[in-house]
Amino acid sequence: MQKKFLRRFLMSIFLASTLTAIGQIKKVATVEGITEYQMENGLKVLLFPDNSSQTITVNITYLVGSRHEGYGEKGMAHLLEHMVFKGTPNHPDIPKELSSHGARPNGTTWYDRTNYFETFNATDENLNWALDLEADRMMNSFIAKEDLESEFTVVRNEFESGENNPTGVLLKKVTNVAFEWHNYGSSTIGNRSDIERVPIENLQAFYKKFYRPDNAVLMVTGKFEEAKVLGLIEKKFGDLKAPDVPLRDSYTEEPEQDGERYVTVSRVGDLQIVSALYHTPAGADEDYAAIAVVDNILNDTPSGRLYKKLIETQKASSLWSFSPFTKEPGFLYINIDVPSDKNADEVEQIVKSTLDGLEPITQEELDRAKANLLKEMDEINRNSSYLGRYMSEFIGAGDWRLSFIHRDRVEALTLEEANTVMKKYLIPSNRTLGRFVPTKDPVRIAIPHPENVDALVADYKGREDKGTGEVFDVSYDNIESRLETGKLLDKIEYGLIEKDNRGQTVILSFNMRNGDVNSLMNQGMVPSFTASMLDKGTTSKSRQEIEDELSKLKSSLRFYARNGNIYSSVESTEENLMGTMALLAEIIKNPSFDEGELSKLKAERLAGIERNRTEPGFLASMRLSEINQTYPKGHPLYSMNLDEQIEAINAVTKQDLVDFYNKFYGLGRSTMVAIGNFSSDALKSFMEENFKGFESEVSYAEIKDPYKKNKAVNENIITPDKKNAVTYGTLAVEMSQYDDDYPAMVIAGEILGGGFLNSRFADRLRQKDGVSYGVGANFGADGDQEDKNSSIFLYAIYNPDNLEKVQLGFKEELDRYIADGITDEEFENAVNGWIQGQTVSRAKDNELSSLVNNNIYYYRTMDFHKGIEAKMKALTKEDVNKAIKKYIKPFSDWTIVNGGDFK
Repeated sequence: MQKKFLRRFLMSIFLASTLTAIGQIKKVATVEGITEYQMENGLKVLLFPDNSSQTITVNITYLVGSRHEGYGEKGMAHLLEHMVFKGTPNHPDIPKELSSHGARPNGTTWYDRTNYFETFNATDENLNWALDLEADRMMNSFIAKEDLESEFTVVRNEFESGENNPTGVLLKKVTNVAFEWHNYGSSTIGNRSDIERVPIENLQAFYKKFYRPDNAVLMVTGKFEEAKVLGLIEKKFGDLKAPDVPLRDSYTEEPEQDGERYVTVSRVGDLQIVSALYHTPAGADEDYAAIAVVDNILNDTPSGRLYKKLIETQKASSLWSFSPFTKEPGFLYINIDVPSDKNADEVEQIVKSTLDGLEPITQEELDRAKANLLKEMDEINRNSSYLGRYMSEFIGAGDWRLSFIHRDRVEALTLEEANTVMKKYLIPSNRTLGRFVPTKDPVRIAIPHPENVDALVADYKGREDKGTGEVFDVSYDNIESRLETGKLLDKIEYGLIEKDNRGQTVILSFNMRNGDVNSLMNQGMVPSFTASMLDKGTTSKSRQEIEDELSKLKSSLRFYARNGNIYSSVESTEENLMGTMALLAEIIKNPSFDEGELSKLKAERLAGIERNRTEPGFLASMRLSEINQTYPKGHPLYSMNLDEQIEAINAVTKQDLVDFYNKFYGLGRSTMVAIGNFSSDALKSFMEENFKGFESEVSYAEIKDPYKKNKAVNENIITPDKKNAVTYGTLAVEMSQYDDDYPAMVIAGEILGGGFLNSRFADRLRQKDGVSYGVGANFGADGDQEDKNSSIFLYAIYNPDNLEKVQLGFKEELDRYIADGITDEEFENAVNGWIQGQTVSRAKDNELSSLVNNNIYYYRTMDFHKGIEAKMKALTKEDVNKAIKKYIKPFSDWTIVNGGDFK
């Protein structure tokens, strides 16, 4: 007894002195015979002495797997695993050394980690060699170009062998579809092109990034003396320095799956396969233990529920499943093999009905599953030669101690916990189903990447140049001098600008306005549907024939309506304009209002409403209009809610369209504007010839919409399961474009919420607070001198959790804006930006056309806009600040609607 005590005492002194001498190694924790040490360079060391073993296993785990691969790097972690066996300066022929030491080695790569291990006879010489090998190839592996050129074909062959396996192919395709963004959806073996084409420099950089002591865990198990092993580890690994660049883990999170997905793979083979994948929590999550138990209850042989329904009944030949212990949320995968003479459709239905109608787990099932799992864990923990490799999974998932925590959780799992987890994760919307359908003649198309593009384009000459067009002066005076105005048939007021465009293009708008507030009462959706049905067929042309003719003419026609106003637009060329105008006249004058096309249009409109019924932006916009409307139901300016829209759409009939067309369609008060390459005389003659006598039964009178103060409201619309929220707001402003304060308000609105990410609202909510990607405001002024119905509109999109921050940001910025006004720099930038922006606008034919159209409608010329610009140039900062105090109100005075999943 005294000799044994003395021996232990001396050993403890020796161990303590050794640890003191080592210095760099510090003991961290001991759990069930495994002790963790930490070295100063970041390397973690796990020791599990097992004197009953006659072998030693050295296992080193690097925290890099397929999860860490980027674009063009698919399979790089696995390829690197092969390359690390190619040698180092001190170990140039690793395979030879492994054989000469009688070792049983390998390396494996998985989602979160890569590991290398050797099991060998427990001798001092072998241990010294193995530790020296792992230390040297940690940072000194050759990773040479010549080795890559030979090894990638080996890896490619491994990849190809997997491609021959229907089970593996289906697993790869299903996980790829199940995970949209996270790398758990990418196979560890990688992508063939990445394997073949990876530059050696990229592979070397990947190696240097991840193979380092502070990203590794070394585990030694078996028969050894702990103090001696620690001394050797210090000697071999102590001088390795971690790079100065810190390691950062991946941060991609897989979004919630929002519906069941389905994958079909059709390849040569005989075996049919049905599979199912569910997203599940990470290994460290408390729910994972229950997932492991549920997996066993469903798929164990021979007690599993699916086994009994599929294998015992001989509807399928085999069944297996797995749920990897991953660092981040992973999956449960179930695979069922179905012989060719069995019905795979029936198997799929059984799988779905079983998984969708899961009965509660019984105590007997729970006890059996727990016993099965705990037995497996106990067997592994008893096998020191395998324990190191087993621990790699938990190391990759976060920490080796998770293996014991997982065991404890399985052991403690209750019936209620197991049933709760089963119901939580095994739901159809969280599932991806897979089918392997064997075929003798698979049809696939390989789409190669282009090569030799330089040679392809080198001698290309192209076609005839479309020219550069004329240099068109967009000054107000020049536009006015080039603008031809007049009236046709005493109904069509026109504005024409002939100019030479590149490609001889021309745009044209033709608008007809008819009806008044009384005649347009209670028309519902009929005006809109009548205009939308115009290009769906005429009395002589089908919808397809119209589309075909437009394609031949290389032109576009568009129609829309608001109440009795019918708007049409044309985009064409000088060569095809008159042909397009002939088609336009036919469409407007001879619509067929086909019943089938009407049904399709109604279905499309209803589907659009259904699609938007839960969308925050759509609902907030609708609600904003509802709050401030003052017109009764049936009035042309009444804003219908969703249910009223649906009712109005369903109520539309062909006869309604025919009656509305016969009563309202005709020239009325019409405007036509054309800009580009065309003949003014030819166009005017065409209009007179084709629209003579085309009259409406009702005369036109503008529907008045005078200024009304908005209601001070701030309300929420709850839209469950929407990850983006919106805030829309409006403030009524009594003003028109003719008012003296109009230029100042334009600048005030621009500084408040316009510009490119540099407005007051954008500075606060996007740049400073970082809560909104899209935020701003705009001021819209009425062109009617009498109505003066102008407004400011604000908006923001954001995460629903940030509602209070958005509200506070709007409130504080408005308060500060009203109290302090604007700065000299803001003023100068806004005025200069507006003036230049107007010049850009006039240079675009479509925007210039809109300007001319408005001028004709409001009986004004380009001098009106020239005058506004002159006022803008004479504006002062004080003018703007006065307008801000006069017209812009605190946030509490606005009509605000917030739409989102506000908890």
